[in-house]
This record gives sequence, structure tokens and C-alpha cells, in this order.
Amino acid sequence: MTPDQPDVIIAGAGVAGATLALALARAGLSPVLVDPQPFERQLAPDFDGRAWAIAYACFRQWRALGLADALEPHAQRIEQILVTDGRAPGAASGGQSPFYLRFDSDEIADRTEGEPLGYLLENRHVRAALAEALAAAGVPVMAPARVASVAFEARAARVRLADGRELRAPLVVGAEGRNSVVRDAAGIGVVGWDYRQTGVVATVRMALAHEGVAHEHFLPGGPFAILPLTGNRASLVWTESLARGAALAGASPQMFQAHLERRFGDFLGDVSVEGPVFTYPLSLRVAERLTAPRAALLGDAAHGVHPIAGQGLNLGLKAAAALAEVIVDARRNGEDIGAETTLERYAAWRRFDTQALAVGMDAFVHLFSNDNPLLRLARGAGMAIVNRIGPARRAFMHEAGGAVGDLPRLLRGEAL
Repeated sequence: MTPDQPDVIIAGAGVAGATLALALARAGLSPVLVDPQPFERQLAPDFDGRAWAIAYACFRQWRALGLADALEPHAQRIEQILVTDGRAPGAASGGQSPFYLRFDSDEIADRTEGEPLGYLLENRHVRAALAEALAAAGVPVMAPARVASVAFEARAARVRLADGRELRAPLVVGAEGRNSVVRDAAGIGVVGWDYRQTGVVATVRMALAHEGVAHEHFLPGGPFAILPLTGNRASLVWTESLARGAALAGASPQMFQAHLERRFGDFLGDVSVEGPVFTYPLSLRVAERLTAPRAALLGDAAHGVHPIAGQGLNLGLKAAAALAEVIVDARRNGEDIGAETTLERYAAWRRFDTQALAVGMDAFVHLFSNDNPLLRLARGAGMAIVNRIGPARRAFMHEAGGAVGDLPRLLRGEAL
């Protein structure tokens, strides 16, 4: 089902696109979501094995949209983040290395009302909560349906689907990933490159309690993250070369377990893999612009970054909050929500943060995805110095939590 006259067509029913649709619907607008995957398929445990580190400001947005009851039972608080540079995970935990950074939520509790550094949530739980909320709000989801082309007119965008159906609305949002049809139709170019790395993702159960600590280790083969989940489990994000990533993806369960134990170490006791192993190619893709007349970009269609600091989805959620506020305020003021002057407010709001984070993450990848002894010494010394500067640590935590700068109302936990 589709509304007779949608206000906004959102191509892509992923987390960022679905969050935008829910925000618009809660504010009285009529969005429609279009996605090539059957919506039920997106809720299956084997659809996407990732878990996301959600900044506390982005979690506030979901609370404001009424998702707290569905998400909080599955949300693992991140109380500490331990960053180490060494030969094995857990080096700092065992006192074996002076080269580490420790971030603790207690240090910023006075300014965050007791929020943690963030929350770890598995993909399927977020998608299920959004799907239920969208259905309750009456948001139409056309899936499976693929956008074939987009034509831009003076007062509307006309979207033609692969099955011949057409939709027309004042604004179309491209949130359909790195190969965005909306972005290409709007003539927006992309800057980026492949890292020639693979992200290997798996869920493990551990013998010892993780205590809400997220570990980011810079090992000789690349970054290795252990992200705490509920039930004393963890999501691993294991960066490897393309060849090693392919070998791990095709390894038998026994062989993968052997490699995992060698890489993981024993500082959290015995570990066992639960569920399938997933692999994702890693690259940088940043759109040259966020908007065009009658079009706006969101999520990976606007910015696909390396998962080294877990900020990719947070960028999309911040953008969803900003775009929703711009659209809703424009409608309430009687403005054209798809006009170039309206959309420029969104672009100006998000441009610097998007570009700065993309550049920063790219620099991190090149600095930390190598085993150069001089670079290892320099970055280790840098971490040790920053670890001793309280204001620098606290500034980083607030930035990572998404609670600095000119925040949209949803990121402050306020309804539109």
C-alpha cells in the first residue's frame, strides 16, 4: 500500500531510512518506504550479522520516537572503552602494555544524566523494533520493490519502480546504500576508494564477564574490536586482508575457532562462536553533496566509512534527525519541503560533521592498519599521553556520544 499523495519517498528501508520515516510520520507527514528486500527478510537473524555501537544521543532519538520499550531489553550499555596497541588483545587489562586509552562513562556522568558511553544493539533487534513501530504508525513499506529511475520536475520528484509503478512526491530521499540510484539520478558524484580489507563479523559467547567494556585492539593484522552484547556475548569486528578474510569466511567451524582463539587470546576465558560468520568489504564512499533540488541523501548513500570507530550508522542517525527536523519545520511554516533552499539547511547542518568524520576515519585506517614499528611507537606514545589528559578524554567521549554542537531536537530526546 502507498499513500495517494506521499510527502516524502524514501528509497531504502534500512535503519537510517526507517528512522527518518518514523520521525516524519510521528510529526504528521506521509512518508513511503521503498526497498528491494522483502521487509520480513530484513528481520531474519542471518540477514545481517552486525551489531552497532549506538551513540547515547542517537539512542535518545529512538526513545523520543517511542522505541525504548522494544530496544532497551536488547541494549547492552557500554560503560568503558579500552583501546590498546599491542601484539595481543587484553594487553592493557593484564598490565602488559603502557600504550592504551581508557574511556569511562563515570567521567562524564555529570553531563549525560547517567548515560553510558553508548549502547550495543544487534541489527535484527533494531530492525524488528522499527518494523513494528512503522506498522503501528501506518507507514507504507513497498517491499520488495526497486527504484529503477528518478526524474526531477519543477515541483516534484517522479520515481519509477522496476515493476512499472510510479510514485510522485515533493521530495525523494536516497537511503538505499552505497550504490544509490537516487544519488546517481540527481547527478551527485562520489569520492572514495577501497581499503582492500575485509570486515569479518561473528558473535561469540565468553566464559568471563565482559562487564560492559568494549575493546578496540590495534594488532599487526589490523583493528580487532570486541563489542559487548547482552547475555555475556560479544560481537567481533575483525579486520583482515581480502585474502585472509575470504579464507576465514570459507573455513570450517573448527578451523575458524582455532584462528579465533589465537587472535582473541584468553583474557576473557574460553570463547565459542554462536551463529554464522559474515564478511563485508571495507571502503570509503562520500557523496560530493548531500542534496540536489527535490533530493536528499542519507546513510550509506551519503557516506560509507570504515567501521574502525563504529561511527557509520551514528552518522546516518544524526542525519536522519537533522533532515526530519528540517522537513517538519518547513512544512509547518508553509514552505516547499523539496525546494533547494529548504534542503540546503540540512546540507549545511550535516556537511562539516560528515566530511570531518570521513577524513578522520580514513586517517585512522592508514595510521592503525599496519605494523610499521615507527608508527606503532608513535601511536602508542600518543595514546599514553592522551590517556593522562582528562579534558581530552572527556571531549572525545562527548564527541563520540554525539552530544556536542548544534543538536537536532530528536538527538536531545525531544519530540518534533
